[in-house]
This record gives sequence, C-alpha cells and structure tokens, in this order.
Amino acid sequence: MGKLIYSMITSLDGYVSDPDGKFDWGFPEQELHEFVNELSRSFGTYLYGRRMYETMVYWETAHTLADPPPFILEYARAWQAADKVVYSTTLNEVASTRTRIERTFDPDAVRALKAESDLDITVDGPNLAAQAVRAGLVDEFQLYVAPVIVGGGNPVFPPVRVDLELLDERRFGNGVVHLRYGVRHDA
Repeated sequence: MGKLIYSMITSLDGYVSDPDGKFDWGFPEQELHEFVNELSRSFGTYLYGRRMYETMVYWETAHTLADPPPFILEYARAWQAADKVVYSTTLNEVASTRTRIERTFDPDAVRALKAESDLDITVDGPNLAAQAVRAGLVDEFQLYVAPVIVGGGNPVFPPVRVDLELLDERRFGNGVVHLRYGVRHDA
C-alpha cells in the first residue's frame, strides 16, 4: 500500500507563492535537487491540480535542453516514468505521457489508488492537497522550507487541524530545511 504524501516548497511564513503568484525564491539548487531526486524514486503517481500540472509539465521535455546537468536529467526521467493524474474542470488535453485528467477529486478513488499502489503517491499543490487533507487521506507531509518571508500569497495549508510527529529533518547549504512529518493517529 502506498502512502499519500503532500510535498511542497514553502516560504518560512507558509506560502507556496508570493502575492504576485511568483515562487522564484523556491527553485532548488543542485544539492537540494539531488535530495528531491532520491525521494522521488519512491513515487509512482503524482496528483496535480491544473496549475501545478502546468508548472510541472516542464519535466516532460527537460531532457531535450542543451546540455542539462545530470541531476536535471535524473529528475526528468523519474517524472516521465511516473503516472500523473490532473484534476481539472477546464483542461481539455495533457502535454505529457502517462497522464490522465479527472474532472473531480474523489476521495474513495484516491483511497483505492493508495491501496493498489506499491509505490507512494504525492499530492502536489495547495488547493488539491487541501481536499486530500480534509478527507484524511494524507499520510505524510514533506515540506521544503525556504529561507524567505514573502508576506502573503497562496498558503501551503488549508485551515484544518492535523496532529503530526516529526519523522526526519535535513538542512541544506542554501538555507532550505526539509521537514518530514507523519500524521499522528493517537492524538
């Protein structure tokens, strides 16, 4: 059975993008990207909202860039090999292989996907993740906290309480801290 993991880059004050919708402060450098690559080996499926998918579909062709670094190629290959589910009422077609569109988020379908999966599943993007969090589907939270305060924007979490336990942490040379939390079921 796969775990459902909510994984996001966030500012210290809890936003995935600033008030102008920008997240250029969150791009990982090589050390962090190699760590993300290592974690992504356990992901078999990515669940995306439309906007997050439109950001991430870059990886479908990243390997075609002129002389990409090995860590970029590694992530592109892993992303291309995984299944992608895009939840959107407006997207008519996808621009990547192994990708399908779902019109609504169905918690029971995600539960079934988790039960059938040998690999972990990520839910990426705060709006879609909010639905999964509220449905009690998220097993783990993996946050990459960037050393920046943006003062507003799109929040990383919905207004809901979830009791967590710290499973792991790691600091990177660029000031980013990776925090991995599991959901506490005894609270």
